Order: sequence, then C-alpha cells, then structure tokens
Amino acid sequence: MTPASASAAPRMRSDERRALILDAAMDVFGDRGYVGATTDQVARAAGVSQPYVVRMFGSKQQLYVEVLQRALDELITAFEGALEGPADEIGHRMGRAYATIAGRRRGLVLSLMHAFVLGAEPVIGECAREGFLSVYRFLRERAGLDAPRAVEFLSGGMLINTLIGLQMVDEFDGSETARELLDTAIPNKLDLLMGDRS
Repeated sequence: MTPASASAAPRMRSDERRALILDAAMDVFGDRGYVGATTDQVARAAGVSQPYVVRMFGSKQQLYVEVLQRALDELITAFEGALEGPADEIGHRMGRAYATIAGRRRGLVLSLMHAFVLGAEPVIGECAREGFLSVYRFLRERAGLDAPRAVEFLSGGMLINTLIGLQMVDEFDGSETARELLDTAIPNKLDLLMGDRS
C-alpha cells in the first residue's frame, strides 16, 4: 500500500476497533482459555499491536472481563428476541436462540465455559458467578420460567456447551455413539450446531 492509498483508506473509529479486539479476544480466549491466551495473540488476531490492546484494556484480566460481559450481553439479547410468541413454547424458542449463537459464535460459548471453571479467581470468578446468576434471573423474571424449568434450561445449555467444547459434532459421521448422544441430547438443535457440513 502506498502512502497516498494508506491516507485514503478510511480510519476505524475507536469504538469499532474496540469491538474488533473484543471479537478477536473472544475467539482467542475460547480456543486457549484465560491462562493460555496472551494479549499478543489477541492483538495478532485483531490485526493491531499488542501495546495498543494493553493501552485500550489495561490488562489481560480486564480484557477477559469485558469479553465475558460482551458474551453475556449477546446471550441476553438473543433470549430477549425469543420472548415473543406463545408462552408454552418460550423454552423451545430460547433453546433455539442459544443453539444458534453456539453454532455461530463458538468463541462466545467457550469463553464463558472457561470463566465458569475459574470460580476461585477473585475477579473473573465473581464476574462469572454474577453473569450466570443474571441469566438465571432473566429466565425467572423476564421469561417467566419457574425455578425447576429455569434449572432444566440451564442444564440443557451446559450440556450443549460441553458438546461444543468436546467438538463432538466432528464425531457425528464417524462414531455411532456420538451420533446417538447428539441425536438424543439436542435433536431439534443439532442442525444449528453442525452448520454447513456438505
């Protein structure tokens, strides 16, 4: 790129660059976990410098906390979109919304899962606990599920997370046991997790 063409290229606004870094971080943290990921890996994935990431977020821990908040916000937004319709089908609609996110945004789901095993870490553990409780509150207060149905919904979501983390859909064609597990566990959502496998 010549200097003239570089100056003609539109500059990315700070909020756009922040969103780009958070999206990249979600994928990196999803793949490597909080402990295994570095701000340098996030910077490379986002196409920015590592000092820029640190300048914008302050620390890897703060970046991870913001990734978790972004993931939870996206999750709640998807659930909000599933509220309209017959009340007796709300669990099914929210389940499809979750499977859609899980199929398209694997890093989102896995970033949350990594956070859920860091309960003893003071900052991340607190953020993960509050995030999980905010989803539970949404199910109870906004979706109108009673406590047993809300717990059942969360249990199904955690099973989906586990199957994603294990990359179980990759075994669908080659393992009869994996196929049976997937067909039984998520029969109405499997298409969303498998994506285009043609």
